[in-house]
Amino acid sequence: MELKLYMFDTCPYCRKVINEIEASGRTDIEYHNIHKNEEDRQELIRVGGKQQVPCLFIDGKPMYESDDIVEWLRANPEI
Repeated sequence: MELKLYMFDTCPYCRKVINEIEASGRTDIEYHNIHKNEEDRQELIRVGGKQQVPCLFIDGKPMYESDDIVEWLRANPEI
């Protein structure tokens, strides 16, 4: 499963998701900071249709809303 988190450092909702990832010890999620990498920002818009973060791409399919992402992460632990 390919997991990519589109985020930026000062976003409180992104921090919520990142804190969950770090607390769980997950190592299977690729981070893409849209404020530090223009290509990542463009990819988020191209695939997701908007510049909203946090956005977790699960096998290329975007999931928005920090609560939904946290819920998904807890229901789908790293194997």
